[in-house]
This record gives sequence, structure tokens and C-alpha cells, in this order.
Amino acid sequence: MRETKIYGYIRVSSRDQNEERQMIALTEVGVPGKNIFIDKQSGKDFERRQYKRLLRKLDQDSVLYVKSIDRLGRNYGDLNEQWRVITKEKKADIVVLDMPILDTRREKNLMGTFISDIVLSLLSYVAENERVNIRQRQAEGIAAARARGVQFGRKPVPLPDNFKEIYQMWRTKEISTYEAACACQMPLSTFKYKASRYQEQ
Repeated sequence: MRETKIYGYIRVSSRDQNEERQMIALTEVGVPGKNIFIDKQSGKDFERRQYKRLLRKLDQDSVLYVKSIDRLGRNYGDLNEQWRVITKEKKADIVVLDMPILDTRREKNLMGTFISDIVLSLLSYVAENERVNIRQRQAEGIAAARARGVQFGRKPVPLPDNFKEIYQMWRTKEISTYEAACACQMPLSTFKYKASRYQEQ
């Protein structure tokens, strides 16, 4: 009888997020620390180094544990394709800890596979839809803030005290652009930009 190889996969969206919660969940079900693969990047696609390393190790004697389906991925089409690769091509099993119905070790018959595929399709669609909605809410929030006069980015540096005087001299061609920029202690491009904005105002 061949020994079952147990693997775990963890993904966090950025280097600031902590993977400890997922690590605890995987170790509690018996995944050895050396078999846990961690990626710290977005779930929008599967171009992830550790995920690719994990995929190469999976075979018909493997079980892959993930805490939740969105840790595997968020893109609806890609997620379904990777599920197919793992379960059909690699012939490995997947266990989603937060969703016990997504455990391919249960009911290896056609009905069990059918139910798993339907649930996965539904969940991955919801995960992607939520990602799209978050982006839309962020865009709407930024647009609303801008409409209220909120400015994003760095605060503009105030014009030097002598800018008005130098600008007038530059505009009447008493001094060159280079001389004006030097007098205001600005790079040439910055002076030109500030002068054009000043003129508009």
C-alpha cells in the first residue's frame, strides 16, 4: 500500500499580511511544515513560484489542503482550470478546510465529483465577483472623494516667496527660463510646469 503524501498551500495577498492563521489550520490537520508552500502575492492568476513548485510534486498519492478556496485563487476561469489539473491530470485530492463539501476524497463516484464541481464553480464565481465588486467600490469611493475636493498623492510643495516676482520677469522676457528656474531653486521642468499652472490660475 502506497503512502499518502500530504501537502498544504498558503497564499496571502501582500507581504504585510500574516499567514499564521492558515499555517495553524494546516498543521492541525497534520500537514508537515516542510510540505507547506507559501506565496505572498495576489490571487488574480496562478503565476506564483511556490504554487508551481507544489504542482510539480503532486501525484495520485497526494492530498492537498488549503484553508479556503480563495487562498488557492480568485479568478473564476483559472481556478476551475487548476482544480481540473490537480484532480484530473495529477489525480491528486484536494481538501478545502473551510468548506467540507469540497473534499475530493469523499464519494469518488460520479455524483460526488459532480457535486464538487458544481460547488467549486459557484464558490469561485462568487470569489471573483467579490474581487470585481471591491475594485468597483474602491473606484467609486475615490471618485466620490475627488468630487468632495479630497486630493490624493503627495501634498503639493508651496511656491517660493519670490515666485510671483520671478514669474513676471520671466514672462516679460527680462530673464531666461533657466535663470528663472535657478532663482526659484527649481528644476527647469518644474518651473515650466508651475509657471503654466500659475498662468491658468
